[in-house]
Amino acid sequence: MANIVAIVGRPNVGKSTLFNRLVEQRKAIMDNESGITRDRHYGYAEWTDKHFTVIDTGGYVKNSNDIFESAIRQQVQIAIDEASVILFLVDCKDGLTGLDKDFAAVLRATCKPVLVVANKADNVPTALMMHDFYPLGMGVPYPISAASGTGTGELLDAVIQNFQDKDLIEEESLPKVAILGRPNVGKSSFLNVLLGEMRSIVTPLAGTTRDAIDTTYKLYGKQMILTDTAGIRKKAKVKENIEFYSVIRAIGALQEADVCIIMLDATQGLEGQDINLISLAHRYKKGLVILVNKWDLMQKDSHTAEAYKKELFKKLAPLDYMPILFISTVKKQRIYQAIEKTLQVYESRKKKIATSVLNKVMLAAIEQYNPPAVKGKYIKIKYITQLPTYTPVFAFFCNLPQYIKPPYRSYLENQLRSHFDLEGVPIKLVFRKK
Repeated sequence: MANIVAIVGRPNVGKSTLFNRLVEQRKAIMDNESGITRDRHYGYAEWTDKHFTVIDTGGYVKNSNDIFESAIRQQVQIAIDEASVILFLVDCKDGLTGLDKDFAAVLRATCKPVLVVANKADNVPTALMMHDFYPLGMGVPYPISAASGTGTGELLDAVIQNFQDKDLIEEESLPKVAILGRPNVGKSSFLNVLLGEMRSIVTPLAGTTRDAIDTTYKLYGKQMILTDTAGIRKKAKVKENIEFYSVIRAIGALQEADVCIIMLDATQGLEGQDINLISLAHRYKKGLVILVNKWDLMQKDSHTAEAYKKELFKKLAPLDYMPILFISTVKKQRIYQAIEKTLQVYESRKKKIATSVLNKVMLAAIEQYNPPAVKGKYIKIKYITQLPTYTPVFAFFCNLPQYIKPPYRSYLENQLRSHFDLEGVPIKLVFRKK
């Protein structure tokens, strides 16, 4: 299962501040007024090579006059149900309150690991106030300051100890492909066309849910697991708790996948939520394929597809390495090519390039365009090798690795992609001293 960390607690204890700290972005709105967080917030986090999704929830309150409180409580419960680890945030300065006690009773009903996090421990006297929370009977509290980051390292060490890890490389495992996108772009239609037209063998898998459905798909001797997810809206105004649940399940499917198919509606183009999904898949180092559906509805000439693709890459910059295919599920156009491309990206993501071949090609490319000198010093790249990681990471050994600039990194990445067919695969370049 995907690793998901839910931050929960009563209002105004610093949940959004901790969320921003963990995802290393200022995504959630922070304010001293309680009840600010009402919409869902989710983000990517990493600690000691462990990747996980963080969910920020609204403040849990009972018997309030606020019309939003009931919906917030529903979302908090969904987050608790889906989480791998729950961070129960309390406030050192306020001490143990009645709301904390009420919410602790809710958390005791879950079998999930719960860590009590005593926030706002900005100094030693305040940190000692964490002892107020021992009566909760939920283990030793972790004193932190979400604002400054103090104590978050120890907290994250404890968090990842509770993850149910699986081996990254599983023998004879099938490729896992997640189909993601906004509502009504044609995700389910795409899957139905595949299962109908190709006369595949379909086996429902255990553990499927109402909105993230896994299907084993066999085609001409090739097999994969396709996961159809519910559409993710930018803002849900109707059935908010179901929308929130769908987002969590879709992000979980993204985490589990080897390759993510991002489906767009040709008539609507690329929107903010699509960019968020693509960026998240990139950060999780997933293979990426973009399918532009409903291409049959577009008025076009021989240059339309190329112009459309150019505009997409302009909006996605600097992410420009993924294949873009123009399909129509209604007309059944280029459906098979989409699957072929997806499997190609999957194989490229696992590719191991021989060191001798890598050096022959890349040293020649470096000879054609040497790294620019910095402060009168010449950079010499002597040796390249692919590191033994699950996704492609290339190490360049040179005399002055600190002087390699982003434009030259881009040049080397483009050379790797063009020579070794790494389309749709996130790759990483590291520079080390020879």
